[in-house]
Amino acid sequence: MSDFAARLTFSNGKTLEFHGPDDITKETTEAIVNAANSSLLGGGGVDGAIHRAGGPSILQECRRIVAKTGTLPAGKAVITTGGRLAAKYVIHTVGPVYRGGGQGEAETLASCYRASVQIADDHGIRSLAFPSISTGAFGYPVDEAAEIAVRTIAGTLPPCAHVVHVRFVLFDVVTCTTYVRAAEKLSQQPLANSAIVSIERGPS
Repeated sequence: MSDFAARLTFSNGKTLEFHGPDDITKETTEAIVNAANSSLLGGGGVDGAIHRAGGPSILQECRRIVAKTGTLPAGKAVITTGGRLAAKYVIHTVGPVYRGGGQGEAETLASCYRASVQIADDHGIRSLAFPSISTGAFGYPVDEAAEIAVRTIAGTLPPCAHVVHVRFVLFDVVTCTTYVRAAEKLSQQPLANSAIVSIERGPS
């Protein structure tokens, strides 16, 4: 894992970090988040990489979930084993396909982050790592997605009973820079985000 590019610290000591470029399949947090498709059967990008690295036990659990409850709607999340990954768990969530921003995409994307943190907290998980959801094949503009992601985590993480650390593990420098910029913007709004006590840049 690389040094963090930036870190937000909240008043209760919880932290939100941004790393990149980096590979989420090598993460050592207790859980990582998979930007899945609704079938939960694997795919391209982060989804395919996680299934390849974690091995067949992840897919087996995904198939059991789908057989029991059906495909996973956008904005929802489920949890499986991490298989051969360093992370013990994988939380699968389905982001929205971007269709111009007027069809509830922002609300659905925020729900992905809230649902993933909530399911982690419900399972007593203390740390988890996210990719940038929906900004690959689903076409969500990175600058818009980053603001939604950072704002949602900043509102969801502080009150958690168990989760104390969230990390964004971002595939390339441009995406990481965009997320850090969104965090810096959020930290400058103290009335709306009074839980944030500091933001620091990582080693250059």
